Order: sequence, then C-alpha cells, then structure tokens
Amino acid sequence: MPAYDKADLERRMHGAVESLKGDLGGLRTGRASTSLLDPVTVEVYGAHMPLNQVATVSVPESRMLSVQVWDKTNVGPVEKAIRSAGLGLNPINDGQTLRLPIPDLTEERRKELAKLAGQYSEKAKVAVRNVRRDGMDALKTDEKKGVISEDERKRLETEVQKLTDATITEIDSVSAAKEKEILNK
Repeated sequence: MPAYDKADLERRMHGAVESLKGDLGGLRTGRASTSLLDPVTVEVYGAHMPLNQVATVSVPESRMLSVQVWDKTNVGPVEKAIRSAGLGLNPINDGQTLRLPIPDLTEERRKELAKLAGQYSEKAKVAVRNVRRDGMDALKTDEKKGVISEDERKRLETEVQKLTDATITEIDSVSAAKEKEILNK
C-alpha cells in the first residue's frame, strides 16, 4: 500500500483554503453580512448554542442586520451574547427581533482587520506547506520501500509542488479580495 495519496493531499489543502474563507468571513467590513454573527454563541436551555440555532439572521439593508429570535424567552440571552461577543455591535430590541446597525469602521480599525486577514492567510499557507511536506515524505517512503521508482517520485514531487503553488495562489487571491473589501478600495 503506497504511503502517497494525492486525493488526501488535495482534500487537506482544500480544507486549509475553506478554513481561511471561514476565518475571513468572520472579519467585519463596512457592509452587513450574516457571517459576522457566526462566532456568537448563546446560553439557552442550559447549553451554549450557535446563534443560528436559536434565531434567523438576515440582512434587510446594507448597514443593518436583523436577528429574528424564534423563542421570545431567548431574546435577552441573544442580545447579551451579541453585546459580549466583542464585535462592536449594539443590538436594538424590537420585541422578538433584534436590529443591529453596522457602524462605520475607523481607518485604524480597517488596518487592524487587514493585518488580521494577512495573519489568517499566513496560517493557511503554513498548513498547505505542512501538507506538501507530508506528501514529499510519503513519496520518499514509497521510493525506499520500492513501491515507486526514483523517476516516478520526482514526477509526483513536481505534481505535489504544482498543487501547492496553485493552492497558495488561491489563498493569496482570497486574502487580497478580503483586504481590498476591508480597506474599501
């Protein structure tokens, strides 16, 4: 059984990109987005639950989020969870609905967020490089065991490198788009 598994490497590299997209989705830009509230967990029914399991989040206009709480008794805990999530959002309570106006970002905050986006991007690149290293190690192991020839190993290493380069290019483009959105250029 060969140690090298191209499908596994592709899956893991793709996973790093998807993780980056999730991280970047949680970064606040000037516009309202339902993904802003993804990190919020609410303490209800004696457990911590993600906000999207106790309420519907929608974007009625570009600078406003609306949180429709399903159970009226949970409005208070949801409001408290949003306030304490450190997102800089101040919910306005309309009975069973919470309205969240999205304030403008200061230039300083925009730069901080762009820097954070860069850190997320770097973390994803490190993950991809680790996957590449694992793939190269697996190829060397296969060659030592006699599963593949030296020429085959070199050809597959080139393939792994191409996959790595393509994934890193994708990470750079996703990251650049987010930074542009944050800096509002």
